[in-house]
Amino acid sequence: MPDPKTALVAGATGATSKQLLETLTADPDWTVIGLSRNPPAASGGKVKFIAADLSNAASCRDALKGETGITHIFYTARAKHGEIAVESVEDNTAMLGNVLDAVEPAAKGLRHVNFVQGGKYYGQHLGPFPTPAREDDPRHMPPNFYFAQQDLLVERQKGKNWTWSAARPDFVCDFSPGRGRNIVSIVGTFAAICKELGLPFCFPGAWGCYDTLKQATDATQLARAMVHVATHPAGANKAFNVTNGDVFRWKYAWPKIAAFYGLQVAEPRTLKLAEWMADKEPVWERIVKKHGLKSQKLSDVAIWGYADSQLSQDYDVISSTTRLRQAGFHEIVDTEDMFVAHLTRYRDAKILP
Repeated sequence: MPDPKTALVAGATGATSKQLLETLTADPDWTVIGLSRNPPAASGGKVKFIAADLSNAASCRDALKGETGITHIFYTARAKHGEIAVESVEDNTAMLGNVLDAVEPAAKGLRHVNFVQGGKYYGQHLGPFPTPAREDDPRHMPPNFYFAQQDLLVERQKGKNWTWSAARPDFVCDFSPGRGRNIVSIVGTFAAICKELGLPFCFPGAWGCYDTLKQATDATQLARAMVHVATHPAGANKAFNVTNGDVFRWKYAWPKIAAFYGLQVAEPRTLKLAEWMADKEPVWERIVKKHGLKSQKLSDVAIWGYADSQLSQDYDVISSTTRLRQAGFHEIVDTEDMFVAHLTRYRDAKILP
């Protein structure tokens, strides 16, 4: 039977929200509200976008005071992305609190709050950690804003009718034009530059990263899992690792990406891409002109520092998805096929050659 629900997606223009909005709007049972500082100019009518500064409590209250029908919050916002070990605990926790403070008094039928965390919960960014990581593993040395946000939700939920869940993806991959913090477009751009310069396609990260087990999370996989745990009793008051459901080694994925670009694979050569790519804007402009690509700055397709942080991890990065399977979510994505599929979309869109 139909089960009408209204989702508030907070941080609706962020990296993890694009496919979440598409997943929700594809289901006629959902009414969708997108909350962000700078809403898109046009949404096609499927999403009601509302402007609000999540860091400002009054702005959130004013924006949401009339939204009495919200049943689910999907919180995907982040104060500021960065590759540093410590991101602002105060800012990120306050933003989540501001959304809750605005929604709870108005939406008496609130059922669930889902929010996105990540591998940094396990200290993935700090060095080797116990694998496969499980959701209830001991926390690493604070600070970590994921800990503070989860503690906030646990405390706020006590005695309430609504429940919470956390989704913990690994690096999220998608066809996401204009977003350079995406390993897919970064690798594709690196391949294009190698080809333009007549160079073989060497893995630019650490040797250990090339040969150890990794995981990834397709953005659509993440969105579907978030909606699943937010709408099933088994998702109540728990965190869930969300990955593609497989593991991979770059040393096997790399030749497939090389073949997509018609490149020869070379042995890994550790490069700090943020430095080595700093002078490659003219090369990129040449590639854009030669292949008739959409005119974009190099930084629009590749944030090299993000690749440096991901490709320097010379240890296994694996999270257990047993809890997610036990909660009834069984979808799996082949990661190597995912890379090629997304690169094909970038090529078809004339963003990458």
